[in-house]
Amino acid sequence: MRWDSLFDDLEGQLEQELTAEGDELRAEEERLRIGRLALRDRICALLAARPLDPLRLRLVTGEQLSVRALTVGRDWLSGETGEGGRSGVIVPLTAVAALVLRPDVVALSLEPGQGVERALPARLGLPFVLRDLARRRVPVSIQLAAGSVEGTIDRVGRDTLDLAVHDLDLPRRSNAVRAVEVLALPAVLAVRLRG
Repeated sequence: MRWDSLFDDLEGQLEQELTAEGDELRAEEERLRIGRLALRDRICALLAARPLDPLRLRLVTGEQLSVRALTVGRDWLSGETGEGGRSGVIVPLTAVAALVLRPDVVALSLEPGQGVERALPARLGLPFVLRDLARRRVPVSIQLAAGSVEGTIDRVGRDTLDLAVHDLDLPRRSNAVRAVEVLALPAVLAVRLRG
């Protein structure tokens, strides 16, 4: 009888140790997974969990921007802002200093958000999206740290874009263009669609 009790006790201790070891292993795996998360991953997780909730972004300038995100690309997100009605905006992820979250949604941002990622937009970089705006001749307002400039994107290089500066109430015509500004893409904080 005493041997049965001893073996039952040893079996219970071994089971507890194996369970504790498994728990520690899962906790370490979770820490490693979270350690690999990028800002883009957290945004995708929020969009998968709450697709209709606007994201509150703090830009590198300190300005806060509320965006109802529709698409997340490789290094950008696009959506709608509530400023002056609904208007489209493209925000490079390099311009985002912080994702401002309510305490009750922080855990949602840590979940895998794979449902949001569509294969094509997830692979497209910011220059590709800006080239599409240039091709369609969409009037834009480009926000920089030092202010904003308005006009039409003429061309997009690897790290620059040429903006024909003109009044947005006029179509982009040679006689309406006051200047062409060659903007460094890393300086772009947001591209607001005006067309």
